[in-house]
Amino acid sequence: MHHFRNTKGLHSLSFPKIFLQTKHQNPSLSTFTIRHPDANPNREAVSANFPSQYPEKTHLVPSSNMTKTTSPVFSKSALSDQREYCDVVSSNKMITNYIRAGDLDSALRVFENMTVKTTVTWNSILAGYSKKPGKLKEARQLFDNIPEPDTVSFNTMLACYLHNSGIEPASGFFNQMPVKDIASWNTMISGFAQNGMMVEARELFLIMPEKNSVSWSAMISGYVDSGDLDSAVELFRVAPVKSVVAWTAMITGYMKFGKVELAEKLFGEVPVKNLVTWNAMIAGYVENCQAEDGLKVFKTMVEFGIRPNPSSLSSVLLGCSSLSALQLGKQVHQLTCKLPLYYDTTAGTSLISMYCKCGSLEDAWKLFLEMPRKDVVTWNAMISGYAQHGVGEKALWLFDKMRDEGARPDWITFVAVLSACNHSGLVDLGVQYFDSMLRDYGVEAKPDHYTCMVDLLGRAGKLVEAVDLIKKMHFKPHSAIFGTLLGACRIHKNLELAEFAAKNLLDLDSRSAAGYVQLANVYAAMNRWDHVARVRRLMKDNKVVKTPGYSWIEVKSVVHEFRSGDRVHPELDSIHKKLNELEQKMKLAGYVPDLEYALHDVGEEQKEQLLLKHSEKLAIAFGLMKIPLGTPIHVFKNLRVCGDCHRATKYISSIEGREIIVRDTTRFHHFRGGICSCGDYW
Repeated sequence: MHHFRNTKGLHSLSFPKIFLQTKHQNPSLSTFTIRHPDANPNREAVSANFPSQYPEKTHLVPSSNMTKTTSPVFSKSALSDQREYCDVVSSNKMITNYIRAGDLDSALRVFENMTVKTTVTWNSILAGYSKKPGKLKEARQLFDNIPEPDTVSFNTMLACYLHNSGIEPASGFFNQMPVKDIASWNTMISGFAQNGMMVEARELFLIMPEKNSVSWSAMISGYVDSGDLDSAVELFRVAPVKSVVAWTAMITGYMKFGKVELAEKLFGEVPVKNLVTWNAMIAGYVENCQAEDGLKVFKTMVEFGIRPNPSSLSSVLLGCSSLSALQLGKQVHQLTCKLPLYYDTTAGTSLISMYCKCGSLEDAWKLFLEMPRKDVVTWNAMISGYAQHGVGEKALWLFDKMRDEGARPDWITFVAVLSACNHSGLVDLGVQYFDSMLRDYGVEAKPDHYTCMVDLLGRAGKLVEAVDLIKKMHFKPHSAIFGTLLGACRIHKNLELAEFAAKNLLDLDSRSAAGYVQLANVYAAMNRWDHVARVRRLMKDNKVVKTPGYSWIEVKSVVHEFRSGDRVHPELDSIHKKLNELEQKMKLAGYVPDLEYALHDVGEEQKEQLLLKHSEKLAIAFGLMKIPLGTPIHVFKNLRVCGDCHRATKYISSIEGREIIVRDTTRFHHFRGGICSCGDYW
């Protein structure tokens, strides 16, 4: 990992004017295919629910189902028929528009007032029912009344069964269909694939009389979603036609399994990319801890004139959060304001989450208040934000407000609520919320809730109660539970329970570096250096590599990274000089280094020097040198901030008169005037 990297290119996104143009302008955009922003960017074939154009021969079906007699050409009757045909076409268009807008009631009113209906008319209403959950009975009644059902009618009814009744009734209906076209087979294969039934999907795929790109794409996507990458690769290799959906599914699959280079190679070979292809690449990079590459792809996508959607923004804002790139996140916010996405709930929620994770709680709250519509995810993001920043009382107040406004909490809400109690030391209240989950809200406790509770009890010194809770769990504890317990044992120096937690953790995950390191830290805190050496030998024998701790800070669009005892940064001499000055001032103010956090068997003077060169202290000193007065110093760390650095930062904030915000793996610490927002409970 580089110790400093220039992100200026990322922070200077020049968004094309395409997003500011009116509908009357027709710019030359790029060589890539750009679809209408309202279109489904990952669609290969027109949905059976809505024919893209009316058939050349439209069969008029009067409401009485009586057959009309044919009149001579140019007669008054022929002219009347022509007008009637135009009325039907106009009404069909109105129905289709209402259905696409989700207004089934208005579509039904038009339908009921039509004296003559075509099969297209009936199919459009049937499609409307199929899009409405819980309307299977009405859809079936309508289907049974269609005078002349065609394959579109059967396919729409099949899709309705899949969406509302499950795979078995849909399969039964499929088997009874008198005529099946390629769309019928594709719909059923997609149904099996989306339900993870790839054996059944493959059986159908092999016997279908004709295949098209949708057929191959459905199978490839199904294998990727079910985690069978090898079968997806095999099918993709032999597919005679490879649609953009198939290419995108393979990119997603490679990224899902961490095969980033193969995904990059495939992305470069895609003949025509759509928005979903770009999104897959951006999300894949972010999920594989290569957020900077993801942001570069997003920048390139925007420069090609491709309009991002909520999924694009969610991924890129998650990337901003991972890099703590607040300035870039603000630029993405500005872009959102220029798009129709400004009022989109998903986009707004992603922005709130980004601001919270980048340390700008005020901006997150301001945006939360401005959002016209909030769903449960929006509330969760804001409650989690307050919890992460240690503002537990505000988080719990917001939870009460959420309930008062009629939003129903889900399991993620309670993870946020329990975290708020945890970071604020509200033990009894946390226990009450945990007990109320199932009783009052019907939310069953998941591993994440138990992890929060073990942390809550453990931090408060209630280690026996934490162990009892683990034993009462109705499922097998996962490694994070014992990792959390081990961390609490280190705080309270309980060697017996620390060894119990470490043994269980390493039984579940023998290559867990955290298990070895935490146990070694407990031994080190108790001066059991022989045991520390034994644990480190075990790590070496088992080829377990400790995750190196590092901190980073952004200054003028450049992210500077520091390791403990850093020897690489070009301004290291100045940083050490600043730290030595700070050390003298801190000691005069009463600071005493906490040697417990110098985890090496060396003399006290050398331990003090090791502590002084911890990565977070180096980053803070650099921030004091480079960031102007009045501007908060934001420092980020990939591990939990050490106790001595926490104590030292309180002194530094008072001596220098600066606000210092430190984010570690669990929460934010806001240091101001010698006090930390955590109240030293962390």
